[in-house]
Amino acid sequence: MMTQKHGDRRYKLIVALTIAAVPLSADADELLVGAASVSITPSQPVALAGQIHTRISRDIESQVTATALALETRRGDKVLDQAIVVSCDLVAIRTGIQEQFRQRVKASLPGFDVNKLFLCATHTHTAPVTVEGVYVTAVDGVMQPTEYVAFLLERLEDAVVRAWKNRRPGGVGWGLGHALVAHNRRAVYADGKAVMYGGTDGPSFRAIEGYEDHYVDVLFFFNAERNPIATVVNVACPSQEVEGRSAINADFWHETRLALRQRFGKELHVLAWVGAAGDQSPRPMWYKRAEQRMRTLRGLTRLEEIARRIDLAVAEAYEGAKEDIRFDLPLVHRVENLRLPVRMVTEKEFAEAKAFCDSVAGKKDLDPQGCLRRMWSRQTVDRYARQETERYYTMELHAIRLGDVAVCTNPFEMYTEYGLRIKARSKAVQTFVVQLAGDCGGYLPTEEAVRGGHYSAEVFSNQVGPEGGNVLVDKTVDAINSMWEGSK
Repeated sequence: MMTQKHGDRRYKLIVALTIAAVPLSADADELLVGAASVSITPSQPVALAGQIHTRISRDIESQVTATALALETRRGDKVLDQAIVVSCDLVAIRTGIQEQFRQRVKASLPGFDVNKLFLCATHTHTAPVTVEGVYVTAVDGVMQPTEYVAFLLERLEDAVVRAWKNRRPGGVGWGLGHALVAHNRRAVYADGKAVMYGGTDGPSFRAIEGYEDHYVDVLFFFNAERNPIATVVNVACPSQEVEGRSAINADFWHETRLALRQRFGKELHVLAWVGAAGDQSPRPMWYKRAEQRMRTLRGLTRLEEIARRIDLAVAEAYEGAKEDIRFDLPLVHRVENLRLPVRMVTEKEFAEAKAFCDSVAGKKDLDPQGCLRRMWSRQTVDRYARQETERYYTMELHAIRLGDVAVCTNPFEMYTEYGLRIKARSKAVQTFVVQLAGDCGGYLPTEEAVRGGHYSAEVFSNQVGPEGGNVLVDKTVDAINSMWEGSK
């Protein structure tokens, strides 16, 4: 008598042999896949992005890298659709960098529609600064931001061109894993106020403000021999475990790449996509001593512990993905410009910002915190003056269908609630939400966060607020689900 377990194994074997034995039909959509990785680590000291004060790199603890994935579907000689995605170990993609890069790629790859290329960041706070004027960088022997951007664009171009030219017929599989990486970092107190990284061990602590997303969405790309050549790992957590150091460091993605290459092969290309995680951090908000004890007993650093969890989640996802590799499938890539209502500066916020600007006018001895607050206050005053005529923020949305999977992008540090709403309403089996894609748009907080206040939810942190976030969710869901119209 055949047991259920043996029956399941027999069914899986029959499915796998059937898929392997059936060649592509003449009208099938053939998938072409190419990938390449490159170091974007400068050879000289740089200012590091992500903190209030200036930090000049004194060391390279791990290489920061960029990984390019090139996709195309064809039916015979006809191109059906295309996409190039580049994941970068940077804090953000600053305004103008993506457009500069597209112009370079246009010259290098004349057959590719550069509007279907996007850059995204892992949000490591120990990577080079890419914008002038935020930090004091005029130091002898230090590479300036404009110099680094030129270096960066050259390296990115190399990776993209190699990935595109290396396109070969391949397959894709998708899977779902689970890992506790992200922790909501906003503590709420008895008076209703919230504080990012606020203490949780006092009597006034009441709750952690928002959601966490512990799903790990994974894509695997295979060559014709069914060996994995690239993977996309979508984790709803920024990589800022070592954010305060004065050394170049790719954060937990470095250790994660090492672990995945040990498991799947040293040539594996790993694209890190950060999910909706504007209110998340890899650092625990409570149970810290228990976490530390377990790391000590395992003999692991915090970076290694995070990598261990992601590695196991990817392995879990692979067990499903390898059973359902698709070599012919739909690729649909749509690019839209969305107009989102800006977060309006209230009269009270304007008055407070102006009062601070007036109080520090002419002062040259402000500490880094004071300088940053002055810059934010000036920006708030300027926004108040413009907001009657500049009521909308325009962002670029990429919506991609790849078989049963959807990918959607946004330029924000978007609170996790918005990502969960998109995933819940999507018609795709799995939905990959990719934040910090394209020109960085700042934090996108929820209504609850705005009521709670503090950094990331105050007006100077946001170009777009909850009203715009609701529009973004609706428009993104519409874009995704339109690619499933007519599907059962």
